[in-house]
Amino acid sequence: MTLGRTGHEPMRSADPAGTPDETLLERVGAGDDGAFRELFARYAAVSHALAFRLVRQAQVAEEIVQEAFLAVWRMPDRYDPARGSVRSWLMGTVHHRAVDAVRREQAQRRRADQAAAVASRVAEDPTDDVVASLDLPRERRLVQKALAGLPEEQRDVIQRMYFDGMSQSQIAERTGLPLGTVKSRTLLAMRRLRTHLGEVAP
Repeated sequence: MTLGRTGHEPMRSADPAGTPDETLLERVGAGDDGAFRELFARYAAVSHALAFRLVRQAQVAEEIVQEAFLAVWRMPDRYDPARGSVRSWLMGTVHHRAVDAVRREQAQRRRADQAAAVASRVAEDPTDDVVASLDLPRERRLVQKALAGLPEEQRDVIQRMYFDGMSQSQIAERTGLPLGTVKSRTLLAMRRLRTHLGEVAP
């Protein structure tokens, strides 16, 4: 156990089998590392099963369990015996964190889908969307200057699309980026280009 506690070093002790959960938690509050290990050993598996049932990802479930027990180690005094057993308190902590993880993932997916939907409306032919007359030397220079002003990750996507002739799917495959990320970077880059070209237009 490597977690520290402000004010004193964690103690180590061997908890006898059958020690009540409440007693173990009291010892955790005193910095007893052995009591914490015993509590973790009792409920880690069932906590992981609960988290996995909600998030459906083993790695995420493991992280949730670690975060929940870290909170127990840091703030064992949050347990209120009047509101239920230590086990129910632990399961409630895990459940709450798992639900938060699911909501975060759903929100991120919605944002990615929205960005992808907007980016999909970007014209297939970049020359139509950036400037109508790239044949003219002045406008070509303006576009090159605008490209140079893009963030590197956006400029890379634009150059691959517009000058290497790669599709967004090909860029995603070549770079290892999610397709939604490629589309959102394209959208942001196109907006910057339009803004810049609009500002310098006569």
